[in-house]
Order: sequence, then C-alpha cells, then structure tokens
Amino acid sequence: MASPFRRKPKEREVKVDDDDLELEEVVESEEPLEENVAEVLESLDLEQALFESAKRVTHTCMDIRRGENVLIVCDPTTGQIGQALHKAATERSDRVLLIVMPKGRHHAEEPPTPVANLMKQQQIVIAPTKYSLTHTRAIRAALKEGARVATMPGMTDDMFVSGGMTADFNQIKKSLSEFSGKLRRKKLVHVKDSKGTDVEFEVSWKDWNLDDNGICNRPRMITNLPAGKAFVLPKEGTMNGTIVIDGTWESTLLEEPLELTVENGIVIDIKGDSTAAQIRQQFGEAAAKLRSKDRELVWTVAEFGFGMNPNAQITGHVLEDEKQLGTCYFSIGDNTSLGGNASVGIHIPGVITKPSIWLDDSQILDDGKFIE
Repeated sequence: MASPFRRKPKEREVKVDDDDLELEEVVESEEPLEENVAEVLESLDLEQALFESAKRVTHTCMDIRRGENVLIVCDPTTGQIGQALHKAATERSDRVLLIVMPKGRHHAEEPPTPVANLMKQQQIVIAPTKYSLTHTRAIRAALKEGARVATMPGMTDDMFVSGGMTADFNQIKKSLSEFSGKLRRKKLVHVKDSKGTDVEFEVSWKDWNLDDNGICNRPRMITNLPAGKAFVLPKEGTMNGTIVIDGTWESTLLEEPLELTVENGIVIDIKGDSTAAQIRQQFGEAAAKLRSKDRELVWTVAEFGFGMNPNAQITGHVLEDEKQLGTCYFSIGDNTSLGGNASVGIHIPGVITKPSIWLDDSQILDDGKFIE
C-alpha cells in the first residue's frame, strides 16, 4: 500500500532562456522610464506655464517695443524665471540680455558694480531676485537715465505662475485710480487691529504712490510684480504707537506676532519669538556699516501701504503678501526712494492681515475689508 504521505517530488528547475531574460530586462527598464517621462512632462508643463506668465510681464506689464534694450537680472534662485523672461522678451526685441548675479544677503543690498553699470544703459530692467533691488542706488540711477523697472524680490516658480501674478493688472490700475479720491487732502493716518496695533502718523496726500498696478510702460516708471498696492512715505518724526505684525516679516510666515514700539518715526523696541532676536541682529549688522550718528536711522519706519490685488495670497513671500486685498504693511529701514533721508541700505516689510484704517476721520478699511 502506498503511503498517504508521499514525499513531494523535487521541483524541477525552470530553465529560462536568453530571450526571456532580455524581455525581463526590458520590462524592468521601462518602469523607471515611465517615472522619468512623468517628470519630463511635468517639467515641460512648468516651462510652458513660466513662459506664458513671462509673456504677461514682457508684453502687457512692460510693453516691450521693437529694438528696446532689455536687461533681465536674476540670481541662482530664479534661473528658470530669468530664462522664461528672456525667451518671452526676445519675441518683442532682439536686444535682450540675461545676467545671473550672485544671490544677495538682504533686501536693498547693492548689486555688483558691473550689473549696476549695465542697468544704466537699458530702457527696461526686469529683476526677479531673491532679495529686493527696488531700494538700491543702482535702480535709482537706472530710473534717472530713463529706464522703466520691474522688480520681483523673493519670486519663486510657483508664485510666478499663480496667485497675484494671474491678476488683471489693467483692472488693478483702474481700481487704484478710482481710489485716489479717498486719499485727497487727508493728512493723518490711524491704523488699528485686534492684535494690538494702534499707531498714528502724518503723510502728504500728494505723496501717495498709486502706480504699483503692474503696468510699467513709460520711462522712469517702476513697479513690483505681482503688483497691486497703494503706498506712501510716513512723514519723518511723526509716527507714534504700536505696530503688531501678524502676517509675514520679510519672507517668513510668523508663528507669533512681532510687536514694534515706535517713537517719533523710529522703532525703539521689538518683541516676539526668536524672529525678534534675528531682526535685531540683522539691523544691527546694517547699522554697523554706518556712521555712529546715523545708526539709529536703520530703524526708521520707511513706508506704509495697503494691498489691492484680489488674486494675491499670503504665502510667506512678502512680495505677494503685501499686495493681498485688505492687508496693510509697514517697512523698516531705507526710505530714500520715497523721498526720505534714511539712507541705510536695508529695507524690510512686515504685513498686518486684518487692519482697520482711518484717513483723518474717514474709515477706509474695517478688519481687513474695504468700506464702500
């Protein structure tokens, strides 16, 4: 009788011929290739999106004309944007130069001398860079020579193809123009919010700048992109009170608010988490480069403005954050580009998310919403 528990026969080795091995190799090699194809397609989509946004800058915002000298200044963080702008600009002019300069260390730091010299020879300067060149002597010199300038501090690939950059800049220009009547003959600005902001200061109503609308098509014009804000120089020595920055400071989304105490237009104290210590160090380094009698001026409240771009979002990039409709911002540092006397080589803004604002006795914003 046969045993019911027979041993299993030894499994026969399956012989794999060379053709099968080659087929397996092909299949295995195809799997990462599919991933690579997806990456390539994604890259192509981004490249196309960057180009389309670049055309909006070169064709609509700057209105580049045939034969105009165009300089695009980027740094290692904005190389793809620079290339897209170069490609778009060459559709309008054959005199387009792209230059990559070293990344700066802070806003308002002067670009290298060769870059500054090139700027003065252009009709158009477009500068997507990590840190802002807006408040530099180089930009002021280029404007004086007749250039029109668009700066894009902190610009990223995502920002360039979405958010505030997708706004209708012609409509923003119209909104800002219509707003001018509310500013007329108003001298005193009062800003409050629920976090503790309570500050007053004087302005000259004729100094309000309503040109930050994204349309920069005439000599000596300058704009930030994405655009959409109204801003002014606070009269030096007139600001007193408390400013609580609860949105972003420079390019940092704040976890805890920063509280700035202001006396006679100068920040005399700053409180907050570790960000406050970093700010003291940063401004202290800028002050150390100045004459002793001028060092206090690094803490000048240099600029005030409010956002008018309905597509802008608070993302941690102050370039866009300060444009969000219903926010306001204060900048500390250099105010010479607005006609002030604090030439200190640093200029950093902080955003308040839901302010209430009065011009004399007329309220224009209530908890982040414009009053019709």
